[in-house]
Amino acid sequence: MLIRFRSKAVAVSIHSTIFHCNGFGDLLSSFNFRSQYLYSSTSTPAPTHFLVKYLVDSLGFSNEEAASTSAKVTSRRNLKNPDLVINFLKQTGFDNTQMKIMVSRVPKLLFRDVSKTLKPKFQCLMDLGLSGSDLVDVIAKDSQIVDRGLDTHLRPTIDLLRRLLGSNENVVKALKRFPWLLSFRAHHMMENNLLLLKNYGVPDERIKKLMLRNPSYFAQNPERIKGLLHRMENDFRVPRDSSSFLYGCQVLNSLNKSKLEKKFGVFKSFGWSDDDILKMFRKLPFCVGLSEVRIHKALNLFMKELGLGTAYLVSHPAILVFSMDKRVVPRMQVLKILDEKKVERRKLDLYYALSLAETKFIDYFVQPYKDQMPDLYEQLKKIVAPK
Repeated sequence: MLIRFRSKAVAVSIHSTIFHCNGFGDLLSSFNFRSQYLYSSTSTPAPTHFLVKYLVDSLGFSNEEAASTSAKVTSRRNLKNPDLVINFLKQTGFDNTQMKIMVSRVPKLLFRDVSKTLKPKFQCLMDLGLSGSDLVDVIAKDSQIVDRGLDTHLRPTIDLLRRLLGSNENVVKALKRFPWLLSFRAHHMMENNLLLLKNYGVPDERIKKLMLRNPSYFAQNPERIKGLLHRMENDFRVPRDSSSFLYGCQVLNSLNKSKLEKKFGVFKSFGWSDDDILKMFRKLPFCVGLSEVRIHKALNLFMKELGLGTAYLVSHPAILVFSMDKRVVPRMQVLKILDEKKVERRKLDLYYALSLAETKFIDYFVQPYKDQMPDLYEQLKKIVAPK
């Protein structure tokens, strides 16, 4: 048998190999070892091995964390000088914990060229108005941002958000609350939904408010948005120009048919008709967004304990969304104590009394008794404004 090592040939007798060597397997093992040694392209550690070691030594990863993180890297490029990336992040304001989280999510970050890739992206965000701790917080919360293309993604997305929100200031405000807006890939979908709402006659100012409050609404399939708009106008009979129109769409978007029917069922168990529920919904859609337990608790208090009628609650739906534990129950206790003691107090409609800001409620129903009835004052204050 003839085995070639580079240009040299070694003749080996098959007969002598079988009977006079330690076995044919030993010969193959020796050949494999030596051929690997002779033909190895480099004796430096594999990129993955070097990355694991770097994560452990420089960023405080455990061996398990480092192995898991390095497994996300599919590129076989060598890790040239990750210290340049780490030093750049430190100079920008990232602390060790933030850098560790970022690298664990996007380990490719360590392979990036600081001057050609990272600095231009960071500068783009700084030009927008993100700087200092705000810039650090946004990127730390969604590290995928640094993995998006500058001209193919970041700049077009910022331009879209600027059109949606009207100013860089509003874009920054939105990004601080929802950093994922910058890494979201389907920004064309958001633009389609923007045009859909505009064509439906929704005023720009309401679109802007919705975007600042709940941008995920714009990240949905436009066909779903069309369906919500149709239901609001035709099934719930909410006019397009109503201030409740977009609020109602958000509520419907969060509920499937089964959940919606269950919530309607709670209202009906207290004697409400479909028309009552729809009237309430048109005034304040969020009432239907409350949990079934909370709806039941509110209706039980106002209707069964206080004797309020359906018509009153339909006309004043906000009363249902007030916090029961922090606002409704404490204030009801204060009013009840004052009435039981037969002290003179302001006679206000219940809805108005519950709608008052806390400081105003205290001025009306607690503060007047501070000098004349200090014990009563302390009792009432502990109820309505506990420390």
